[in-house]
Amino acid sequence: MDLKNKRVLVAGTGISGIGAVGLLMHTDADLILYDGNEKLSVAEIQSKLSGEKDIRIIIGELDDAVIRTLDIAVLSPGIPTDAPFVNRMRDAGVFIWGELELADEFAKGTVLAITGTNGKTTTTTLVGEILKNYFKEVFVVGNIGTAYTGVAMDTTESSYIVAETSSFQLETVDEFHPKVSAILNLTPDHLNRHHTMEGYVNAKKNIMMNQTAEDFVILNYDDPLTKAIGETAAPQVIYFSGTQVLENGYYFADEKIFCSENGKAEEICSAGDLKILGLHNMENIMAAVAMARCVDVPMDTIRKTITAFTGVEHRIEFVTEKRGVAYYNDSKGTNPDAAIKAIQAMVRPTLLIGGGYDKDSTYDEWIEAFDGKVRYLVLLGATADKIEACARRHGFENIIRTESLEEAVRVCGEKAQKGDAVLLSPACASWGMFDNYEQRGRLFKEYVGKLEN
Repeated sequence: MDLKNKRVLVAGTGISGIGAVGLLMHTDADLILYDGNEKLSVAEIQSKLSGEKDIRIIIGELDDAVIRTLDIAVLSPGIPTDAPFVNRMRDAGVFIWGELELADEFAKGTVLAITGTNGKTTTTTLVGEILKNYFKEVFVVGNIGTAYTGVAMDTTESSYIVAETSSFQLETVDEFHPKVSAILNLTPDHLNRHHTMEGYVNAKKNIMMNQTAEDFVILNYDDPLTKAIGETAAPQVIYFSGTQVLENGYYFADEKIFCSENGKAEEICSAGDLKILGLHNMENIMAAVAMARCVDVPMDTIRKTITAFTGVEHRIEFVTEKRGVAYYNDSKGTNPDAAIKAIQAMVRPTLLIGGGYDKDSTYDEWIEAFDGKVRYLVLLGATADKIEACARRHGFENIIRTESLEEAVRVCGEKAQKGDAVLLSPACASWGMFDNYEQRGRLFKEYVGKLEN
């Protein structure tokens, strides 16, 4: 899209918004930076900006008079596409873009994009590691910590871009076109934003909106929703399965990962060769291997990388062992399905810390997954009442309420016995008590470190 002499409003002044402004400074667009948070100051926002281009900053209410002058609005991922001010812009004929779409407009190279309810960060990190061990120019971007807009101008035709993409980012897809995409799984999440499961699934499906028969999509055969997507997908479909032997695709059986083509299976590795645990991680590995093979990375390089991979911070991350008790940080378990996978990976009696921001999730399946493993459920945050009521309906009574994460860690340290595990896997978002799940996870590790040996 030609941005010359276009008036562009960037909404949001976080990492994504500032990254978008930095990218748009390379154009002849007339820029406005907007944030509805009236507590912010212009000076505070200006301190985040670099460059000599003069940018108008608006805080608080966005007047209709300003909206009528706009051509394009770039939304940061955290801003709902049905927010009142966004609807007002749309009604005025303003073209709505997302940070993902903006970055892709400027980026060069081959894009591999990953989405799904759970496993995105692990899979994205692993794909990035595999590609870095074979290609010279690899960028790993998205929710994983580096904004796509921040590196788009550094890419070349030889670049490989591995992008973790959320449903928030995919809502505003227009021309985004990855060579390889993956939808790892689909379970209820962010329904406070998308309102219905159908709306959430449709946002995720946008990852392959512009793909053709020359492209690839990697899908979970065991998930009814992703399996169904493959039945009508335009790109070439490659399935992976953690439970079934596939004639074509990747599967996990007899504690080994296989690649099968026309019924002829090749062993990739055994679970014993790997440093990360749990069936969900076998699925993440299969998806990553499939994506790497789609861009012709040799299997030898793939094997060396996946067997050396130790996982990502905040996802069933082993912290330490004190007095015979193992502590695990799964702060990235921000929804019940992710938290279920963490419980299933535990091999010790577990004291589970849960609760946080309410995303309109239900917790029945999570409680049922305790399956005799959980000795105590230690709750905190806005969802504590809701989770406690759910647990008691399912006959689970060993519940402890706490006011803070520090108190929860201290209580677990007192209650845990030698041979137990303490697991932070909240099944809820961190907002309200923490800036993000990373801060929550790092504080957990800090509080664990203070416990007596």
